[in-house]
Amino acid sequence: MTAPAPAWIDRYPHDRALRRRAEVGFWAVVLTVQVAFNTIGTWIDLRGAHRVVAAWEPLWWEVSSALVVAALIPAVVAFERRFVLRRGTLQRHLPWHVLASAVYCTVHLAGMWTLRYAGYAAMGQSYHPGGWWEQWGYEYLKDVRSYTLTVAALVGYRHLLLRLQGEARVLDTPEPPVPPEAPEAPEAHTSAQAALQSTISPIAPTPAPAPRPERFLVRKLRSEFLIAASDIAWLQAEANYVGLHVNGHDYLLRSTLTDFLTQLDPAQFVRVHRSYAVNLNAIAEIAPLDSGDARLHMKDGSTVPCSRRYRSALAQGATAPQGSDLDNMSQIGL
Repeated sequence: MTAPAPAWIDRYPHDRALRRRAEVGFWAVVLTVQVAFNTIGTWIDLRGAHRVVAAWEPLWWEVSSALVVAALIPAVVAFERRFVLRRGTLQRHLPWHVLASAVYCTVHLAGMWTLRYAGYAAMGQSYHPGGWWEQWGYEYLKDVRSYTLTVAALVGYRHLLLRLQGEARVLDTPEPPVPPEAPEAPEAHTSAQAALQSTISPIAPTPAPAPRPERFLVRKLRSEFLIAASDIAWLQAEANYVGLHVNGHDYLLRSTLTDFLTQLDPAQFVRVHRSYAVNLNAIAEIAPLDSGDARLHMKDGSTVPCSRRYRSALAQGATAPQGSDLDNMSQIGL
């Protein structure tokens, strides 16, 4: 029997504040260790080359570099989310990352030179770097490795979050119906029958509605379980995934919000924001805001933003039969 995961592991994917502290702490530790080891290595190299510099100089070289890298990490995170690297996108997105590594090196070099000039000026000295292109080529050999390791860490971290959070997929999608075969033509027609048939336009068959998933299979760590589509309280667009919020838990489905909503019942699921959609049956209360937007309080205790652009769609969805949970929507500003 598999031992249950610790409570913090189960909570980690859903607690954004906890995740943010862990992510910031991770990069702070990595950069601090890098500064310490690189500074010691530089001191040893300078001593071996019999170069005399002040003790603070190698330290400031590494600190200035680490500060610029720390400032660039959020940009790398955003870029990697836009150009995700996985098996299906590698050939298309890899050239963009090669270009991004060159931009990364340019910004890194310019930023740390600026900090070094400022640091040397504060110490009453002047900083004399080498030529720009010579230094750029030298730094790029290091920065391309730094950029690659950063992206690799982000890809690995996203995979870990998927394992902890749970990734969903549609279960047993029905196959599209097979169109009926056309009847065989008779061997011969009279001239009158042929003339009559030529004047009749064939009636195009009515396309069958797209199948809607009723269940989803969720894989989380070493467990698998099913969730019903009707149990989804609300949905959120998350880069190349859709977050399914079910009974206080979040599960990711590889899709865009727009595409996935076409598979759900439009009488039950309504888009209320550029990045959010809700199950009308899961709304407990709607709180209008002075800006024209609204805040949706869900039955599971969570809140979902509703932009005024989508409030009309929500109002149309609120015209439910008497006795439903949505009867009072027309009384609160919708």
